[in-house]
Amino acid sequence: MATWTEQVRDLAQQLRADAIRMTTAAGSGHPTSALSAAELMAVLLARYLRYAFADPQHPNNDRLIFSKGHATPLLYPLLAAAGAISPDELMTYRKKGSRLEGHPTPVLPWVEVATGALGQGLPIGVGVALAGKYLDRLPYRVWVLHGDSEMAEGSVWEAFEHAGHYQLDNLIVILDVNRLGQRGETMVGWNMEVYAARARAFGWRAIETDGHDVEAIGRAYQEATSGAGSGQPALVIARTVKGKGVSFIEDKNGWHGKALSKDEAARALAELGERPRITVTVAAPDDQRPQPLPAPRPVELPWYEVGGSVATREAYGDVLRALGDARPDVVVLDGEVNNSTYAEKFAQAHPERYFEMYIAEQQMIAAAVGLQTRGWKPFVSTFAAFLTRAYDFIRMAAISRANLKLCGSHAGVSIGEDGPSQMGLEDLAMMRAVSGSTVLYPCDGNQTAALVAEMVDRPGLVFMRTTRMKTPVLYPRGEAFPIGGSRLLRQSAEDQVTLVGAGVTTHEALRAAHLLEERGIRARVIDCYSIKPIDAAALREAARATGGRVVVAEDHWPEGGLADAVLEVLTDPEFAHGGITPQVTRLAVRTMPGSTTPEEQLAAAGIDARSIAEAAAALLKAPRPVRA
Repeated sequence: MATWTEQVRDLAQQLRADAIRMTTAAGSGHPTSALSAAELMAVLLARYLRYAFADPQHPNNDRLIFSKGHATPLLYPLLAAAGAISPDELMTYRKKGSRLEGHPTPVLPWVEVATGALGQGLPIGVGVALAGKYLDRLPYRVWVLHGDSEMAEGSVWEAFEHAGHYQLDNLIVILDVNRLGQRGETMVGWNMEVYAARARAFGWRAIETDGHDVEAIGRAYQEATSGAGSGQPALVIARTVKGKGVSFIEDKNGWHGKALSKDEAARALAELGERPRITVTVAAPDDQRPQPLPAPRPVELPWYEVGGSVATREAYGDVLRALGDARPDVVVLDGEVNNSTYAEKFAQAHPERYFEMYIAEQQMIAAAVGLQTRGWKPFVSTFAAFLTRAYDFIRMAAISRANLKLCGSHAGVSIGEDGPSQMGLEDLAMMRAVSGSTVLYPCDGNQTAALVAEMVDRPGLVFMRTTRMKTPVLYPRGEAFPIGGSRLLRQSAEDQVTLVGAGVTTHEALRAAHLLEERGIRARVIDCYSIKPIDAAALREAARATGGRVVVAEDHWPEGGLADAVLEVLTDPEFAHGGITPQVTRLAVRTMPGSTTPEEQLAAAGIDARSIAEAAAALLKAPRPVRA
């Protein structure tokens, strides 16, 4: 009878053979990246992973994240070895309609997050480990298979720092040091001591091992899993060989991301050898579940007197605190600006559900992605400009089907004297481009309160833009603002032009309407607080009613923001204009701002009330276009 060591060695060879077969059948993939980590995953599956594959939602399952997401030719054979998928399904890899995509996505129930953009799996793992240690309070472990090439990513070191700071001793990273990246040797190569020293500097335990010796791997994992209560995450640094097991590609440059031909695959499989197929009975997790949360209560929203003024960023903080009181599943993360975003109000009221991510925006988004995999409702806030640094994490969160609530404060030139480095001027375009996203831009405190309450259970990525300056309170307490709606603030049967604003420019558009009225021009004003989805019906009706004349003003660069959203619905060929060709004037920030007061910034950008009024008057004087 085969020993445990022999069985695991055979399992590793099976994983390698499956990787060769499936990538050759697909004609693409990354077999060499899979071959290097075969023993590492075989030992994990056979002895250390605690996971109910029949119940992937079990709250105490260990979590396994392939940060080196291109190693799906190892992940999917691992699932087959656990009996989760059939060996036949492996042959559908990378083919139309298959669940086995080129990089991991949650199309599979055993995959909770998408990886493939390197440097993201570990930061997400930090978020899952935060949930396990501080919120779920369950003993599940978070395992991350990590590539050595991606250790060059700055986000990885944000994760190392935060895992050490939060003492995540439930996090174990397996570093596959196979030396070769996509185009050659990695920065560190096989210098294991460098990885170990860096990890220890961040408060981790570093354990070096031979990544092809199953007994040595077992000892390393045993040491890694013995750290509960130590307050130290563990890094298993495994020296491996890329392409291991196939002599003609072992440690050879130029094979990354290349499938073997049929003849090459036959040679490789002959070297690996034939053996009976192995199915592993994976250890089940202890049947522990988190303490039930208190039942949610109705949210008592803050409110503000009409005619007063409040910054929407402050209203956001007030609502977060109220949500925290009513919803025990809400958690908040911030990037060391919570006294500016006003997330500090939640932090002070509910410190046990607040996570400070310091100035590490990539880790902040990744941690939120990890937290939401465990059913928590994360709200994430920082300056809108700083979210651009984390945009790759945001787009990957959409691929993960993540449910995140993002708030970008200090948007637009209206922040004033701080100048352009602090101004979010790309955020609307950035967030509109994310698949399935929702983009909101409230103009007053009561609208902000209502919309934040709408955000909490909205699926997908929901982004709210808030402003630094105080704005007048327009709407009375208790009014509803459904996502996808808008508000018609002024209208009459004699309206000649439609003024569209959002946030700060809503107020400027209202003032512009008064200026126009003094000149005998009637203007319709729309508060377009929901930019995606946008209220197409209201915009089209207003365009019809005002002869197609529309002025859109936005505190944003002209590309990709509010005006583009409005133009999309007014120029849609499916929209019949009743013989009216829309004439749309776009007012946006077109030159690089400097430092001056908010009022001077709006005027200089040409998006203040006077500029809007002048644009509307000019539009009325312009000759009508002739429809072909």
